[in-house]
Amino acid sequence: MSRGFLKRKLLHLYAKIVREKASPEYIARGWAIGMFYGCLIPFGFQLLCSIPTAFLLKGSKLGATVGTLITNHFSIFIIYPLQCYVGAALLGGVRELDEIKEIMQKVIQEQSYEALFSIGSELVAAFFVGGALLAGVMTPITYFAVKILVIRYREKKQKSKKEL
Repeated sequence: MSRGFLKRKLLHLYAKIVREKASPEYIARGWAIGMFYGCLIPFGFQLLCSIPTAFLLKGSKLGATVGTLITNHFSIFIIYPLQCYVGAALLGGVRELDEIKEIMQKVIQEQSYEALFSIGSELVAAFFVGGALLAGVMTPITYFAVKILVIRYREKKQKSKKEL
């Protein structure tokens, strides 16, 4: 992945965030909801939770959708093993990171219930504990970062209109 490609994608994401027609709080709430479920719920089930929650909490549906993409086909190979490792450490279980990576890669590659159920309840619990910690850190950061981005963009846009 080239540096230019990544820069274009980030600029596109920035434009999606700041140009949405809603209050900064509404937009930020949606992105925070997406981030929360992106960290906590396994890949593939996140939208089933984030969209209804965005309706209930009156947050951006776009943000709730795109915000879940913290876990995607590329990042889950890094995030999920680390999440399980941290969760296992918090629960007092002793697992090597390499062992967890191997187990999680098998589940991701096979994409079957058989592979999922073979990881054991200890690792499932570690996944959710690690995910809860990650969600607890990333959700408020996302909310305030998105809110600040939107407010600054709108202030800058308003200032440039006044100068014309």
